[in-house]
Amino acid sequence: MTRILVIEDNADIALGLRNNLEIEGYEVAVAKDGPTGLSMAGEERPDLVVLDLMLPGMDGYRVLRALREMESGPPVLILTARGEEADKVRGLRLGADDYVTKPFGLLELLARVEALLRRTKAGLARRREHFGSIEVDVGARTVHRDGKPIALAPKELDLLLALIEGDGAAVSRVDLLKKVWGYPSAVVTRTVDTHIAELRHKLEFEPSRPKHILTVRKLGYRLRR
Repeated sequence: MTRILVIEDNADIALGLRNNLEIEGYEVAVAKDGPTGLSMAGEERPDLVVLDLMLPGMDGYRVLRALREMESGPPVLILTARGEEADKVRGLRLGADDYVTKPFGLLELLARVEALLRRTKAGLARRREHFGSIEVDVGARTVHRDGKPIALAPKELDLLLALIEGDGAAVSRVDLLKKVWGYPSAVVTRTVDTHIAELRHKLEFEPSRPKHILTVRKLGYRLRR
């Protein structure tokens, strides 16, 4: 499920955005200040950030600058007040992907969110990822080792892509269950571990001593390139 992080201190606006984005089928998290939003962006790896520029604790410009310093940072849609041209220009120069002016029309915002996500997915479709002798064509959903195709089950490939998107950071079993299988966090299952074992069997030269798909004790897994 596509995840969106809304960083907005106005409770009414944040609630309206959350409700309407969830109606559209997105998974939505909300932060009410800059530091919390930046922390959540690093931990949850959202697919898109909707960012208000006027925030307590750390203004939206500083949050935006920090997001752009992240490896594989998410696309950012900024919310600007009063249609100030300087706000838009500064935000775009700092790396925002698009903007909507307050007060905004809900249909316009939803359309811009959809367009940004579509552009991002188009970019992902052209990506090729490598680790060791493995090449993953993200768009074609194919995997090769030393040029030879490796057959992965759909969920095995989804799991591998989720680890790739973790960009070397540890990804918890709970996050993997939500992202790959859509399970709620309360579910207890060995599904992730079983699929990890299969990935290692197919991709690692020594599955019992993996070099790339690594266990993070008491948390989950990470991918080392």
